[in-house]
Amino acid sequence: PVPSISWKRSDGNSLAKKIQHNRTRGVLEIPNVQQEDEGSYECIAGNTRGTNIARGQLFVYAPPEWDKKIQNAFLSLYDSLFWECKARGTPNPSYSWLKNGQPLVSEERIQIENGTLLIPMLNLSDSGLYQCVAENKYGTIYANAELRVIAAAPDFSRNPVKKLSVVQVGGEVTIGCKPSASPRAVVSWRKGSEILRHNQR
Repeated sequence: PVPSISWKRSDGNSLAKKIQHNRTRGVLEIPNVQQEDEGSYECIAGNTRGTNIARGQLFVYAPPEWDKKIQNAFLSLYDSLFWECKARGTPNPSYSWLKNGQPLVSEERIQIENGTLLIPMLNLSDSGLYQCVAENKYGTIYANAELRVIAAAPDFSRNPVKKLSVVQVGGEVTIGCKPSASPRAVVSWRKGSEILRHNQR
């Protein structure tokens, strides 16, 4: 006689409520497949003459997708660069880095670990186009960002020092000295030819 058909998971877990199965046609439908649906399934067919079981394995995969991408960075000479990229996927993606299209590996100055890149003391040669690559066996994705390392002598054109300060005797005066410079400028003060040093006044 025509068998009756039932379904179950081989691992003993109960079938998810969303799963639909047609007993007469022997069809199992899983809408909106998720990672937890992965596993071994059994189709049990039985009639008065006996029972037979067919088993099938369901594998769920997902190509990588970005959760966090790197952004352009414009930093001063000797600054520190820290970039991090994160991707999700099944199986978990692995990461690699490229600079101007060439593979980048950990060395004395450059530290790479999974999706992170650290360069503690930038120099001019670190400027370039970088890519973080996330991949699993189902896909590869790239995140691009430019690193520009800036070196410039001190320049007072944006924040000139005040030419004249008028203050009454016993008053207080503040003279700002904020040149733009990369790396940050070391500032010293003179009054005439005398070098001023920090003291109570």
